[in-house]
Amino acid sequence: MDQGASLAEQLLEASRRNNTDLLQSVIDSLGNDETKIAELINDSKDPMDNTALHICCQYGSWEILDKILDQNGEIEIDPRNSVDGDTPLHVTVRYALGEPEHGTFIAQNLLEVGADPRIKNKAGQKPLDLIHGDELDDLIDLLQGAEIAADNGGVLEQQEVEEIDDGPEDP
Repeated sequence: MDQGASLAEQLLEASRRNNTDLLQSVIDSLGNDETKIAELINDSKDPMDNTALHICCQYGSWEILDKILDQNGEIEIDPRNSVDGDTPLHVTVRYALGEPEHGTFIAQNLLEVGADPRIKNKAGQKPLDLIHGDELDDLIDLLQGAEIAADNGGVLEQQEVEEIDDGPEDP
């Protein structure tokens, strides 16, 4: 007897189609249990070993990605797929080649939650290495800044970024 799609299949489909209703039904079916939700998100993979995060980044499914990143459980931000060894940030950069503004927005959000821009895929490429030409200057600046921050012991807090942009505050 056909049982329908598994929760993992539903999660991946929600990620592919940016279907927030489907994602919410998956979360509800797990009783909003943080641990079970995180396990499902981290363990659900397509045949190429892409997680829901990879798929969201591939298709620009921001609403689903945002909901996944907002989960309270231990969500893996930098899982690597088995084909290329790409992280979701690598996939986002590839997406940004066709959708520069949206891809840069997604990359910024991944970096804000702790994605590591220094991870290399199987070809020895960091996400920044996937950009050729200067059509993605904002994304290049974002990734370079994130690499510098990561090399200096962590991501700059938003307040620190604003202080750098605005200069020192008046006493």
